[in-house]
Amino acid sequence: MAVDQKATRGVVWVVGVGASAGLGAAVARRFAKEGHTVALTGRTGERVEKVAREIVEGGGKALALPGDVSQEADVVAIADKVTKVGPLEVAVFNAATAVRAPSLEITTADFESTLRTATIGGFVFGREAVRRLLPQQRGTLLFTGATASLRGRPPFAAFAASKAALRSISQTFAREFGPRGIHVAHVIIDGGIDGERLRSRAAAPPDHEGLLALGDIAEVYWHLHVQPRSAWTQELDLRPFKEPF
Repeated sequence: MAVDQKATRGVVWVVGVGASAGLGAAVARRFAKEGHTVALTGRTGERVEKVAREIVEGGGKALALPGDVSQEADVVAIADKVTKVGPLEVAVFNAATAVRAPSLEITTADFESTLRTATIGGFVFGREAVRRLLPQQRGTLLFTGATASLRGRPPFAAFAASKAALRSISQTFAREFGPRGIHVAHVIIDGGIDGERLRSRAAAPPDHEGLLALGDIAEVYWHLHVQPRSAWTQELDLRPFKEPF
């Protein structure tokens, strides 16, 4: 059966919220549009607070809960704050650290930092989210992946390792908790996103053709949440029509 959003309207916790023109913010806006209270987490408090303020000014309900997902204590403390707002219904992990360097130049510290954010952070986030979803025997846990989730290539050895491991975590959680009512899905973003990161680097084409639109990606996250449980998606990939694969 499909999720009756109007009847539940639980809290949606999005981790990895940075720029207003970023994927975390876009996903939060999409769920806020449906009447959910969205809890936003990211490392930079000012950015998280700005996105929360924009959602509230647009008529939605949002609160900023900044923190570092690479730190277990931060994740657990924020999870407790989220559940004080209301029952958790959706948890979205969108955090990552991308180290760009030739493999022989990547330091052990940088490699470990990348794993700590995207892999260990993803595991701890997923664990704490599921602990709060299981009593309700329903809910959605979504992980953001990347092209690197499927294949490694230079200069992204650390990033690829972290994303491949996160994909494995999502599969494990899906097999373990799907039968208990928790929909776990992994979304592979296979292409450039038309957001602040590419725009700031002047890497976006002038007409934005061939890039993934933030609103279109966010729409997929929403549809994953409301899928009937008889036909749940565990993994899907998104790419613009011009992207080679």
